[in-house]
Amino acid sequence: MPLTKSANIARSSDCLRDHFLLAMPSLSEGIFSQSITYICEHGESGAMGIVINQPLELSVAEIFEHLQIDAESDFSSLPVMAGGPVQVDHGFVLHRDPATVWEASIKVTDSITLSTSRDILRAIAMQEGPRDYLIALGYAGWSAGQLEQELAENAWLTLPADSEIIFSTPHEQRLHAAAAQLGIDMNLISAQAGHA
Repeated sequence: MPLTKSANIARSSDCLRDHFLLAMPSLSEGIFSQSITYICEHGESGAMGIVINQPLELSVAEIFEHLQIDAESDFSSLPVMAGGPVQVDHGFVLHRDPATVWEASIKVTDSITLSTSRDILRAIAMQEGPRDYLIALGYAGWSAGQLEQELAENAWLTLPADSEIIFSTPHEQRLHAAAAQLGIDMNLISAQAGHA
């Protein structure tokens, strides 16, 4: 899905932009197992988001080294997230930075933006970028109607996103922190989906 604003994106009450998707236990394999995904775009043409709690065995320092970006400080302990199974060789920066405009970006909310350009990575490396950010490789994408079908099959729980979970909660606690906002313990949910 291109990172451009489109005038024809549906703005309906069922739009899940700026929502979390919490993977139900039935999604037990691959990147979506025990995942929390932040939805950046959702409309008639489909949806796209970034998985925010699945770290790769790759640090931000290694990304900077690969891109030949000199860093002002040590980023070796900061993990890069597996953002999803689509375009896994492309980097995405989810950040809170309403004041600065970066080259290739979509504004998800008034305070959260998704950027894909090197200018933001260079700024982060030089300690001049946004204070709150998450770097991921790849994204999660759904074609038209696909996410709605998965929701109907009880594959996901949804709730409005909380930027503190994205940017201030350790990645291994994000899924449970979001579930707690719904009053749910993810460890107690059965993998068997049911319909009343």
